[in-house]
Amino acid sequence: MPYDPIQRHQAIEKIVVRESPEGQEKKYYRFRVDRWYGGIITSDCVGCGLLCKFCWVSDFIMNQPAKVGEFYKPKNVAERLVFLAKKSGIRQLRVSGGEPTIGKPHLLQLLDNLQDKGYHFILETNGIPIAYDPNYAQELAKYPFLHVRVSLKGCNEEEFAVLTDAKPEGFTLQLKALENLVKAGVSCHPSVMSSFFPRESLNRLAHRLSKISPELSEGMEIEELILYPRVIQRLRHFGLEYYVAHKPNRVPQEQI
Repeated sequence: MPYDPIQRHQAIEKIVVRESPEGQEKKYYRFRVDRWYGGIITSDCVGCGLLCKFCWVSDFIMNQPAKVGEFYKPKNVAERLVFLAKKSGIRQLRVSGGEPTIGKPHLLQLLDNLQDKGYHFILETNGIPIAYDPNYAQELAKYPFLHVRVSLKGCNEEEFAVLTDAKPEGFTLQLKALENLVKAGVSCHPSVMSSFFPRESLNRLAHRLSKISPELSEGMEIEELILYPRVIQRLRHFGLEYYVAHKPNRVPQEQI
């Protein structure tokens, strides 16, 4: 049976987030320097409300969030990101690995700790919490150093359901998140996993995005599958076929 993506995000939040006197804590399992965006410091959080069939995260991390990682206070996450940034000379930061918008107070407090430090923060999200929480986008608008990348799982409701096994209306929520961000004046763009469906789907998606904002359609990022070993295993397990994919060491430079 398809799962409700809102309910699953809320259920995961109860596992990977906890309250403390010094701010809401969240689970992370790794901090690293990465090649994307021309160089970025990444903190990998635990827990996502979607179960994407092409996800690169290991089964253990995806399916056992209670057993993975350690709880961190927002200021400690910020300190580790800044330490790695200074050490490597990189000015861009992000949270990846799971869904960064799970635990809104934690994320906002993390951004508070990075305010006025001269870094650019890229928030990679599936957008669903930003859609069902009517105030989320407005609160993100307080941070001028923030850019939000909403990762669309397919080009429409049916493709979303195929790739995530969630209810198809989850895709509508992803578009709603973009609408909320645009209305709030938050810098953002959509990316779309395009490897599994024909070009016509992308064209129809671009038309839908243009109705929200022409800039979203013009700025749509085309995301293509990367064949990490874990991804290959998942594709075989689910019987998913793809049109375009790249080996990890042969990703086109324009997609890095």
